[in-house]
Amino acid sequence: QVQLVESGGGSVQAGGSLTLSCLATGYMRGSYCVGWFRQAPGKEREGVATIDSDGSTSYADSVKGRFTISQDNARQTLYLLMKSLTPEDTAMYYCAASSSPWFCRRRVASRFGAWGQGTQVTVSS
Repeated sequence: QVQLVESGGGSVQAGGSLTLSCLATGYMRGSYCVGWFRQAPGKEREGVATIDSDGSTSYADSVKGRFTISQDNARQTLYLLMKSLTPEDTAMYYCAASSSPWFCRRRVASRFGAWGQGTQVTVSS
């Protein structure tokens, strides 16, 4: 069973940057995929970015060119570098893991079996 713990959220002004981290403990066998989702009040959960065990990435159109997902396998840590933040990026950000790379690349939330508790990101104008 994989456990995920996010950190790095906070408050930032528009145009600023933040880096989120997610420590993954436990064993993920075979092919796997991990990613970041976010949910703002009153809105559906949105898949932000994912990365496969082979390093392939996918991004939501709303964050392409601004966010970068990466992983450090030695530290069992997933990162999300967020640049040029806007108030529309304000949300609770969740780290998640999936054993299905196909669904993971398409950021299908229901196919992610492990979730962190979330970290809040607030961007002020």
